[in-house]
Amino acid sequence: MTDIKTLDQTYVAPTYGRFPVVITSGKGCIAKDDQGKEYIDMGSGIGVNLFGYSDEIWKEAVTAQLNAVQHTSNLYYTGPCAELAELLCRRTGLKKVFFCNSGAEANECAVKAARRYAQLKKGDEYFTIITLNNSFHGRTLTTLAATGQEKFHQLFQPLTPGFISVDANDCEALVKAVEENRTAAIMLECVQGEGGVIPLSREFIDTAVKLAQENDLLIIDDEVQTGNGRTGALYAYMLYGFLPDIVTTAKGLGGGLPIGAAMLGEKVEDIFHPGDNGSTFGGNPAVCAGAISNLNRIDEDLLADVRRKSAKVFDTLEGKKNIRSVTGAGLMIGIEPEEGTAADIAKFCLSHGVLVLTAGGNKVRLLPPLTITDDELDTALNVIADAFANGKE
Repeated sequence: MTDIKTLDQTYVAPTYGRFPVVITSGKGCIAKDDQGKEYIDMGSGIGVNLFGYSDEIWKEAVTAQLNAVQHTSNLYYTGPCAELAELLCRRTGLKKVFFCNSGAEANECAVKAARRYAQLKKGDEYFTIITLNNSFHGRTLTTLAATGQEKFHQLFQPLTPGFISVDANDCEALVKAVEENRTAAIMLECVQGEGGVIPLSREFIDTAVKLAQENDLLIIDDEVQTGNGRTGALYAYMLYGFLPDIVTTAKGLGGGLPIGAAMLGEKVEDIFHPGDNGSTFGGNPAVCAGAISNLNRIDEDLLADVRRKSAKVFDTLEGKKNIRSVTGAGLMIGIEPEEGTAADIAKFCLSHGVLVLTAGGNKVRLLPPLTITDDELDTALNVIADAFANGKE
């Protein structure tokens, strides 16, 4: 049998720093490697496997659609695409949905919509989009430009112009940026994910909303990682009591198949016309069927359980040896060590049967399936606490 790691290293572009593990199967929160070792997966494919591996309800929905129509072009109508759009709009209050394949593409759509709106309302020179330092919005040239992390900008200059970043939770800096730039939109994550699992303050969100109202700006809310129940609300903006003009999401919406969605509010619901945007696989019926199944299962009982499990994580880890801080919301949690590196802590966890992620600011990041059991969560948290106490592999 061909060695998978050697095959990968020979033929796959080396864009990932992989852990030395070959995942071959999984069920629920448990992944199994090619040696038969089992792991509690506290990353869920970076927040994608909303209900874990091989979820039967999701599989049934996708398989039923595969047995009917697996794909057709967007020159024709399909039921799952239209039904998912209706479900998203009804549950958010937004008006229209553009479907694509990823969070980066959804964010590209949001940028297009915001710039087109500002062009029509104010003029061609109003194209600047204000983002936040430590944000992450994707890996296309435009979404890299929107990402407020210089390390992502260095290799691919020139990036798309028209983005500036200010510090998260710095209200004065945000006000100044709006005053000094011909601004189209403010783009934010209610909880910054890749940048360190940092929730925005209520004051900062309120300031952004006020600035948007006073200056006819759009608020783009990137819910690629925070969305679909991850934070204990259907979408994280709901924790702050406001409705963005554009909400983007992906990851957990698809539950394991690629999907992105840009949900457009009243100001931009009719901003696009035929030919203005498109995606070959956007709205794919099999993917949308799975997403409908996922969304229908995110009810208040599930969200309450996410909040309960979140409280358990905070209660278990806060104040433990070598843990400086625990941040986040719901089951999107960042843990910062007093000493040592998040990478070494992740390796320790791996060797003890727990898969975790890392994030900016030297954080260990947890994004477990929303349906992780209490026993699995307790076992994983014991390993994680031990990993921080040891501080290294």
